[in-house]
Amino acid sequence: MANTHHAIDYIELGVTDMAATRAFYASAFGWRFTEYGPDYAGIVAPDGDGEVGGLNTERAPGRTGPLVLLYSEDLDATVSAVTAAGGQVVDGPYDFPGGRRFHFTDPSGNELGVWASA
Repeated sequence: MANTHHAIDYIELGVTDMAATRAFYASAFGWRFTEYGPDYAGIVAPDGDGEVGGLNTERAPGRTGPLVLLYSEDLDATVSAVTAAGGQVVDGPYDFPGGRRFHFTDPSGNELGVWASA
């Protein structure tokens, strides 16, 4: 995995329950993880080459930090996957100038967003 100068390289989410949070992201988005022990799991890059982030039980989760946005080719299907996996939709879906999006919280209380182009 190549790194790009001055680009976002890695996102780390604080979690309260590693097993529940990993199960949520695996079920809702198909994410895979690298195990680093009970307090940390790396988020495997979509192409399987390296990692794009991590889950960390030593960081406090919450909704007040930077907002991570994921892209979806089918926003309504993603809303369904998030709720079926145990996530809580907290805003939307709603239209914005570039398309539609919604925000959700994971089992640890982290807020993320998902958007789709118009």
